[in-house]
Amino acid sequence: QVQLVESGGGLVQPGGSLRLSCAASGSIVSINAMGWYRQAAGKERELVATITSGGSTIYADSVKGRFSISRDNAKGTVYLQMNSLKPEDTAVYYCNGDIRSNLYRRNYWGKGTLVTVSS
Repeated sequence: QVQLVESGGGLVQPGGSLRLSCAASGSIVSINAMGWYRQAAGKERELVATITSGGSTIYADSVKGRFSISRDNAKGTVYLQMNSLKPEDTAVYYCNGDIRSNLYRRNYWGKGTLVTVSS
């Protein structure tokens, strides 16, 4: 069984920074793209950033220049460095991974970590 576990969320003031981490564990054969999504209260889940196994990245326009996604393939971990945070970044942040296990390949989701940007 494959699991994704996020960490690093919390309360931060506007203009501050946070770093989220997501670690994959279980019977993993390979990890393809990984990414971060977020869901604010009353809104749909939206893409924040993705990164391929080769390091190619995609960012939502709303976070370009402020957020940076990276990964450590050896550790099966993806990170999201969030700078210049705004109140509108407040949301539950979810990790996603396109992972091949010893049984099949599918998308996996973490349970989420809450980020609150408020003074």
